[in-house]
Amino acid sequence: MSEIPEDLKFTEDHEWLRVEEDGSITIGITDHAQQALGELVFVELPEEGQVFSKGDACAVVESVKAASDVYCPLDGLVTDINSELADEPELVNSSPYEGGWLFRLAPPSEDEMESLMDTVAYEEYLSGIED
Repeated sequence: MSEIPEDLKFTEDHEWLRVEEDGSITIGITDHAQQALGELVFVELPEEGQVFSKGDACAVVESVKAASDVYCPLDGLVTDINSELADEPELVNSSPYEGGWLFRLAPPSEDEMESLMDTVAYEEYLSGIED
């Protein structure tokens, strides 16, 4: 079973979200997703200042197996990107929930966050697709 921290929210597309102290939202892909992709060789991130709607393709992670879109889990403005991934895309594999984060969004409305899965719901979702 994949590692699933308890303080995050999740999407069915295997993105995770963490609310930071300033209210911004850090986004990455889950441990499950990085394991399925295999060793990452390239990450294409959005640009700071870009605005996305929920469900928009906003980043690409490319592994030795395949390239996969990352979808914006909320409406939002990109306020920061993890520039370390340009030289070290493998951080997503080795530290998907810490050093391998992808980008940050400006604080969303609270009702948008409520539509996301918590850890228990994501574990149940994963058990349904792994059977």
